[in-house]
Amino acid sequence: MSNHEQHETAHKSMKRKEMSRRQFLSYTLGGAGAFMAAGMSLPMIRFAVDPILKKKESGTYIKVVEESKITNEPQEFKFKIHQVDGWYVSDPELAAWISKDEKGDFFALSPICKHLGCTIGWNTNKNNEYVCPCHNAQYTKDGKNLTVAPKPLDEYDLKRENGWIYLGPVKPNTRVK
Repeated sequence: MSNHEQHETAHKSMKRKEMSRRQFLSYTLGGAGAFMAAGMSLPMIRFAVDPILKKKESGTYIKVVEESKITNEPQEFKFKIHQVDGWYVSDPELAAWISKDEKGDFFALSPICKHLGCTIGWNTNKNNEYVCPCHNAQYTKDGKNLTVAPKPLDEYDLKRENGWIYLGPVKPNTRVK
């Protein structure tokens, strides 16, 4: 075999692979479809993940009552908070039972019963306890659950400033074990 023939056979075996029309359309439509699917799903993923990524703001405190008005006997005080839920802005009225303990420390309890969410009252049975009117759940002055309710009353974050009591977010009761 001559050098020239050897060179020709080498070129014939190196046939260039071409893309068919079907493969081109398949790749083009697949890529365009993937691009459109990503474009539609990214906003949904962002919508689901965005609240997790937002930095939590520290709870805001609301001025409720002067320190001088607080006694050892629990008193109910009502206050309003400014709340924004999506596009809905409201100013709901909340309540707290505020009193002093034996050491003179102030504390505020949530009036929501831990049994079924009814609103409790203080000393309604003349036994110096919080009582739920729905199912007779009873709590001590510190919010410890005595009957029916599975947990103690929640407590408000409380701070004192310039002779006033400010209430913050609700937290689990730290006064009882």
